[in-house]
Order: sequence, then C-alpha cells, then structure tokens
Amino acid sequence: MKQFFLSFLSFAFLFSLKAQTPNRATADIISTGTGPLTIQPLVHASLVLSTSGLTIYADPTGGAANYAGIKSPDLILITDIHGDHFDVKTISAVRTASTTLVVPKAVADLLPDSLKGKVVVLNNGDKTTLSGISITALPMYNLPENPKAMHTKGRGNGYVLGIGGKNLYLSGDTQGIPEMRSLKDIDIAFVCMNLPYTMDINEAADAVLAFKPKIVYPYHYRGTGGLSDVEGFRKLVEAGNKNIEVRLRNWYPSK
Repeated sequence: MKQFFLSFLSFAFLFSLKAQTPNRATADIISTGTGPLTIQPLVHASLVLSTSGLTIYADPTGGAANYAGIKSPDLILITDIHGDHFDVKTISAVRTASTTLVVPKAVADLLPDSLKGKVVVLNNGDKTTLSGISITALPMYNLPENPKAMHTKGRGNGYVLGIGGKNLYLSGDTQGIPEMRSLKDIDIAFVCMNLPYTMDINEAADAVLAFKPKIVYPYHYRGTGGLSDVEGFRKLVEAGNKNIEVRLRNWYPSK
C-alpha cells in the first residue's frame, strides 16, 4: 500500500510538472564559432536564443508561464511599442536585476521607472556590442510610407545579431523594405507575414529571395484573417532558390 501511495505521488508530481510546462515547439540547435546556439520558438514574435551561457529574449509576451523552464534573460530585445512585442507585465516578470533591455526610443519613452535601470536605446542604424553579441538596429515599417501607417519608419527596430560568426535577422513588424532586401550574409532570418499589419506571403518570399538567408523561419504570421499560409511561403521560396532552407515551426501552440 505504501509503495502504491508513493508511486501515485510521483505520477501526480510528474503530471503537475507537465501541466505547468508550456506546449512549445522543439528547439533548434545551430553550430557557431563560439559553441551551439539554441533557438526556441515561443509565440508569434517571441523567441529565445541561448549561447555560451548567454540567454536572449526577443519580444517576450504572454506572461512568465510562457518561459517556464527557460533561463532568465541576460538581454531582452524589444522591436516596437505594440502589445504583441512590448509587454511590460511579462518583461517585469522575467527580467532580473542584471538583465539589459535593448529598445528603440519609442519603447524607452514608455518604460515604467521600474524597468529603466539597465536600458540601451538604439535608433535605426545604431550598433552596439553587449556580452560579445553585436547588435545592429534596422528600420521596420509599412509601405508605402505614410505618417498614419501602423508601423512608421524610425519608430521600431528590426535587429541583426552577430553570434559566434553567424548573423541573425529579426524582422519585427515590416514589409519587404529596401533595407531588408539589401541585407548581406544573413545566416538565419525570422521574417513576419501577417496582413493587414505587415505583408503577405508573396511579398515576404520575394524579399527573402532578394537577401538570400541560409535559413529562414516564418514567424509573426497571425493576422486578422487567421494564420498565414506558411507552407505556401515555403513553396514560393524553394521554387525561387533551393539553397534557402525554410523552417516551419509552430508559433501558435495550443495551451
């Protein structure tokens, strides 16, 4: 009877852990010059990069539960002011006293005093190096340019990160802008595609074929009409350039 009771407690504990662990896509591992880079897709525009003891959160949202079992961030990158990228409650829950936030000025202006301790503000075109990671801020905006657009040029940032000799591009909310199309030597790209906020799969595929990343992840692909046809995006890219690897991952897991 005692053995049965202990077994029951063990099962209940494991079931509880499983219930508390988010249903997330399997992480990918990329080799770099400074060791393996782990890429953990989370939800929509949120992902985690881990390398050489360093953990980077990009656009953390959805509350602390989304990050259960993941090391606290050394760096947090925020691309824009909208709630699917800039979530004060989640940032406050996951950051530590040593976490550095990398943000555009529009986000910095909205930070509460409790989050202003360690902040690096980057404007489009600015560059910095933090913990051995080079970070370049790029424009992200809608076309045609319009002061009333949902994403205006200069407000938000896409980012190119240099990690162990690999270049990673995070598009943020953007269309297939000239600054994206002219990128060079990108190893891994995360490219948005959701109407009416950014672009459709045809524009996204055309931009990707222009800058030729080695690997591209469609992300941020839920719009007002539901999820974009990322399989259609993959077919468009592969038809244009079979050397570009399109990685489809589930960025919208069920709870």
